[in-house]
Amino acid sequence: MQASFTSLDIVRLTGISARQLQWWDERGIVVPSRLGHRRVYSFEDLTEVAVICELRRKGFSLQRVRQVIRFLEKEFGKRLAEAVSGSSSLHLLSDGRSLYLETSPEQIVDILANSRQPMFAIALSETVRRVKAVVSGRKRPGRCVPERIRSARKLQVNS
Repeated sequence: MQASFTSLDIVRLTGISARQLQWWDERGIVVPSRLGHRRVYSFEDLTEVAVICELRRKGFSLQRVRQVIRFLEKEFGKRLAEAVSGSSSLHLLSDGRSLYLETSPEQIVDILANSRQPMFAIALSETVRRVKAVVSGRKRPGRCVPERIRSARKLQVNS
């Protein structure tokens, strides 16, 4: 598995723009290491970018994204990619105010059944597995923003 990635690799693998990636670095959301003036991203950084893309697609603000990343680091005591094993099943649920990190389907169903407002759910372990599959060449790179959403935005702008 590839150990380090350039900004162009991250852009190609996730579909976000180079400027967005640079902005996230400047704001301390995902901070890569440096090799001279070049940003060098680890597999853990790539995984966090993929999770952030999922959160942004679900409508999370960048402030909320920072809170989620801090929450995950606090819960795991290590980076997300290191914490998710091959067989684990981690789901992050949020109602916009509270965050829940759950591992069992029963817990997830219980939270959804007792929620009084819409919940967002992100399968963290599936996101990590998808990134691993892309990096190892078993799967084609995805996009941070799905094509159908980008097309819809284009239609709205052109109308």
